[in-house]
Amino acid sequence: MKKPISQHRRPRRRARRPRKVLFPLGRLAASPRALDLLDSREVDCLDLLRRHQRGDWGEVPPEDAEANEFAVLHSLRIVSCYRLGRRDTVWIVTENDHLVTTVLAPEEY
Repeated sequence: MKKPISQHRRPRRRARRPRKVLFPLGRLAASPRALDLLDSREVDCLDLLRRHQRGDWGEVPPEDAEANEFAVLHSLRIVSCYRLGRRDTVWIVTENDHLVTTVLAPEEY
């Protein structure tokens, strides 16, 4: 006889601990072109901002990722690049002192 679903034990999953926030974003801004790209690809801008703030720099080269790690510690400029499908990308830039973060289309960066 089969057990009711409520009596089945689910295998325990290891909970992934979210990476902690590394720096404040400050005031948020986005260009109209970047917002159009995000909208056309149905990408949530807040998800990308969370990744940026937690140290997932996206598609930047290793030397830029290393510069970002240094920038986090010294309140310098932080740059991330995220691919939106095959051709489109957006850039997220947090300025010195981490007072402003801007989402930009590639041609605006």
